[in-house]
Amino acid sequence: MTKHKILLAEDELALGTIVKESLETRGFEVVFCADGEEAKLKYEEEEPEILVLDVMMPKKDGFSLVKEIRKKDDRIPIIFLTAKSRTEDVVEGFGYGANDYLKKPFSMEELIVRIKALIDRKGTNGASETVEIGKYSFNYSRQVLSFNGTEESLTHREAQLLNELYLHKNDLTERTLILNTLWGSDDFFNARSMDVFITKLRKKLSKDDAIQILNVRGYGYKLVC
Repeated sequence: MTKHKILLAEDELALGTIVKESLETRGFEVVFCADGEEAKLKYEEEEPEILVLDVMMPKKDGFSLVKEIRKKDDRIPIIFLTAKSRTEDVVEGFGYGANDYLKKPFSMEELIVRIKALIDRKGTNGASETVEIGKYSFNYSRQVLSFNGTEESLTHREAQLLNELYLHKNDLTERTLILNTLWGSDDFFNARSMDVFITKLRKKLSKDDAIQILNVRGYGYKLVC
């Protein structure tokens, strides 16, 4: 069986070693780095399937690293490990292109669940075909949104969220359902990050005035197309 390869970047050696060994006992292949510059190099050399990155690292912090990676790769799943507790910091991380985050201290079981969820959701929900959303074409498995023949790549989380809304198009989709399905929890920080991604999707769908993502306060969202 082919092992899923994870790039783990964590400057706390003791924590990084524990996380690395725990992931390896679960059958993952782990490339471990202690700073952001090494992580960037190993990302280019090793071609991992998913990145697990500390935010506060020497030489290059996690936000800067993800910003550079997202210029070349919109699709690889990225999880931030962060000791930052301010909502603004978490939202900033998602703004740079992270798919998920875990606040320190965290449980290994939760990290493993989130890693598996991001890996397993690639190409799921039967969305291998292109579907029409207003004047746009959306291919979930390729994570591509097309308008008048021009393709735009979506991040993994953007594609997930748009697919979830499309599956319930013209109907209300519960906020808690989306959060629990895609983020694994409906806590405040995940809710704020979802709002960021909703804003991004509205912008990317703005060329068709007939498409709306309505916010039904206290309930959820509705994709009208």
